[in-house]
Amino acid sequence: MSKQIQVSGLDAYYGSHKAIEDVSMTIEPRSITAFIGPSGCGKSTFLRTLNRMHEVIPGARVEGKVLLDGEDLYAPTVEPVSVRRSIGMVFQRPNPFPTMSIYENVAAGLRLNRGRIARSELDGIVETSLKGANLWNEVKDRLSKPGAGLSGGQQQRLCIARAIAVQPEVLLMDEPCSALDPISTLAIEDLMAKLKDQYTIVIVTHNMQQAARVSDRTAFFNLAAQGQPGKVIEMDETSRMFTNPTQKATEDYITGRFG
Repeated sequence: MSKQIQVSGLDAYYGSHKAIEDVSMTIEPRSITAFIGPSGCGKSTFLRTLNRMHEVIPGARVEGKVLLDGEDLYAPTVEPVSVRRSIGMVFQRPNPFPTMSIYENVAAGLRLNRGRIARSELDGIVETSLKGANLWNEVKDRLSKPGAGLSGGQQQRLCIARAIAVQPEVLLMDEPCSALDPISTLAIEDLMAKLKDQYTIVIVTHNMQQAARVSDRTAFFNLAAQGQPGKVIEMDETSRMFTNPTQKATEDYITGRFG
């Protein structure tokens, strides 16, 4: 399922304001790529361009190319909904559907995408997805209970189960642990390490230790001044980025001298 993403010359705008400029990178399959950098430098904006969620915002637009295994996701013939189906998204705060049970939360995307599904098939996919999100053993006896009744860390894993139920090829995670306690954060990080065997994973994080722990490659975003577009300053293997970055700005950020 895992696929490579190639980005070339990408600019993203909010109306007339250019938020990110000339971003080019390759995101490898079966790996975790982390985006780091100070607030407001365009990390989350760039993440949303990868599954065409950026253009949902009125006045927002993208220039440049995003290729998923060679297919241009912004080609006129490509349906944005199909892109979002193959490139799933997990948000900063857990957002289970509050009126739905744990079971229905996982099944929601499947029902939306495929319409009527045999109950036996749906049962199997829900169980597989919850096991994939390392949540099955904690909830298997209360699948009919509200998803909103779970703890924060469990809710985030429920959202991951919901995302992988539709069998995407890429998982985007926008600061998925920022609202969680350390134990729940560790559970999500362990889960990411397991999921990367099947998916291409891209994560935005402000936690340097987290980026160092979980990612294979890291991209550092920064901007020249407030109001200027964000750019990728450096991208490399995470171990090299955190021990021997080539750019002084990267070293200053990682060591806490700014940002």
